[in-house]
Amino acid sequence: MPPAKTENIDWIDNLRIVALYAVIVLHSTSLLLMQYGKVAMSYWWVADFLNAAVRFAVPVFVMVTGALSLHREYEIGGFLKKRLLRVVVPFLFWSLVYVWYALHNEEIAFTSDIWANIKLVLHQLKYGSSYHLWYVYMLIGLYFFMPVIGKFVRHASEKEILYFLVVWFAVMLITQPYLVRYNPSVDMHYFAGFAGYLVLGHYLAFKDFKVKHLRLWMTLLFLFSIVLIAIGSRLVLLGHRWPSTMFFEPVSPPIVLLAASVFLIFKLSAPNLSPIVLRIRDFAGSYNYGIYLAHALVLYFLEGPFGISYKLCTPIIAIPVTALVCLVITLPLVWAINKIPFIGKWISG
Repeated sequence: MPPAKTENIDWIDNLRIVALYAVIVLHSTSLLLMQYGKVAMSYWWVADFLNAAVRFAVPVFVMVTGALSLHREYEIGGFLKKRLLRVVVPFLFWSLVYVWYALHNEEIAFTSDIWANIKLVLHQLKYGSSYHLWYVYMLIGLYFFMPVIGKFVRHASEKEILYFLVVWFAVMLITQPYLVRYNPSVDMHYFAGFAGYLVLGHYLAFKDFKVKHLRLWMTLLFLFSIVLIAIGSRLVLLGHRWPSTMFFEPVSPPIVLLAASVFLIFKLSAPNLSPIVLRIRDFAGSYNYGIYLAHALVLYFLEGPFGISYKLCTPIIAIPVTALVCLVITLPLVWAINKIPFIGKWISG
C-alpha cells in the first residue's frame, strides 16, 4: 500500500477532538451507569446508550496514532526517546496530582513512616492513581512495539495486512466469554491487544475504498454497534452478571465495528467549518494529551463542590453538558500549566 501524507488533514484533526470529547462523555456516564437499581430505569438507559455511543474514543485515538505513524521510518532510539519523554513526563506529573487528590479526599493517608509513604506513592504509580490513566500504560507498551509493527506494515502487501487484521479479529471473537468454550488450545495471543488498532487505523486511512454509499453504510454500522453494545450490556445485567464490562471492553468485536465506522465516517466527511471553529479545534488539539490527563480531576471537582454531573437535570442533557463544561475548563487549565516557565511544556501534556 503506497503511503500518503496524513499529517494535519482536517478529518483527522476533527476526529481527535471528537474522540477527546467522547472520552469525557464516557467518564461522565460512569457514575449513573453504576447506579443500576438505584435510579429510574429510563435514566440508566440514557447512560447505557450514551456510554455505548462514545466507546469508540480510545480505540480511535490508537487508530489515529497508527494512521499518522506507521508509514514513517524511525530510528528506534530516537523514536522511543522522543515519544516516551513526551508521554511519560506529563503522565508522572498528573499521576502525582491524582495522588494528592486521593490524599485530599481521604481515600489514602500518609503516616509518620516516610518509607511507607514512598511505597504508597510508588504503589499508586504502579497501578494507576486514577481510573483513566490505564490508557497511558497501554500507550507506552504500544510505543515499544511500534517500530516492529511499523516495519511490517511498510513492507507488507495489502493481503498480508488484511491477514493480520482478520486473524486479530477472529482471536478477539473466539476469546469472548460466551464463545471461549470454542477456543482451541492454540496460543494466539500474538494477535491480541491494541496493536491491531494501530494496523487498522493505518489500513483504513490509506485504503481507497471503491464502495458506493460507504458513508451511509458506515453510519448504519455505527448505529447498529451502539444498539448491540447497549442491549448487550442490558442482557448481561439480566443474567445477573453485573457489573460486567464484556460489551464495553475496548478490544472486543462490537467496539472494533463502532470505532472503524466512526473512523471512516470522518474520513469520508468534509464539513465546512468556519475559521473561528478551526482555530478553536487546532488550539484544543494542541493540548489533546494534557486534556486527557487532567479532565478526570476537573470532573471530580465539578461533581463535588458544584454539583455538575448527571444529576444536574435530565441525564440526556446533563451528561453532554457536564462533559462540555469539563472540556471548556480543562483546556485553559492545561494551557496555563503549559505557560509555567521552564517546566510547563514538559508537565502539561
